[in-house]
Amino acid sequence: MKKLENLVAEKLLKIKAVKLQPSNPFIWASGWNSPIYCDNRKTLSYPEIRGLIKLEISRIILENFGKVDAIAGVATGAIAQGALVAEELGLPFVYIRSSPKDHGLENLIEGDLKPKQKVVVIEDLISTGGSSLKAVEAIRKDGCEVLGMVAIFTYGFKVAEDKFKEANVPLITLCNYNAVLEEAVKTNYIQETDLDTLKKWRKDPAKWNPAK
Repeated sequence: MKKLENLVAEKLLKIKAVKLQPSNPFIWASGWNSPIYCDNRKTLSYPEIRGLIKLEISRIILENFGKVDAIAGVATGAIAQGALVAEELGLPFVYIRSSPKDHGLENLIEGDLKPKQKVVVIEDLISTGGSSLKAVEAIRKDGCEVLGMVAIFTYGFKVAEDKFKEANVPLITLCNYNAVLEEAVKTNYIQETDLDTLKKWRKDPAKWNPAK
């Protein structure tokens, strides 16, 4: 039976939520050259995959975090999936903006969280971890406890792993970079000769130069 991370990787590749282009890299907003691009919002358009992600995140929460009072989604990518998970578990839902509104109440957290509530955060993608942990910080400042975070996909950068450990936030992901590479080779999406390039990028993505 295929492991969950490989099953999710297979499905993300199939619908092109994850794209691999080692010979024609993407340029991220950060300016990094990258052989991979991930847009998990595409999963929302496919009921089977959307449902699988919802049920697996819900299962992970039930098995790992004990009593949970609320689910929080990180804007914007995890708002819809977080709401689906909250509905599945019968829990309140909030979402965390990347920055406060510039009008009205200037909310950073949209929805109602009560002090001392235990919260699990849902994220669609973990890159360097910075924006994800800002959401955690906002919830903690609101007087609540963050039990952990569940994400659909992680690149597995060491800088992110270190940040999560430092912030004392347990992180569980459905899928990861290594599983995507495994499935991409199995399905001939990429060739085994591409693996060295793809692995070098992950070691030092900020300095990776596809021409070298």
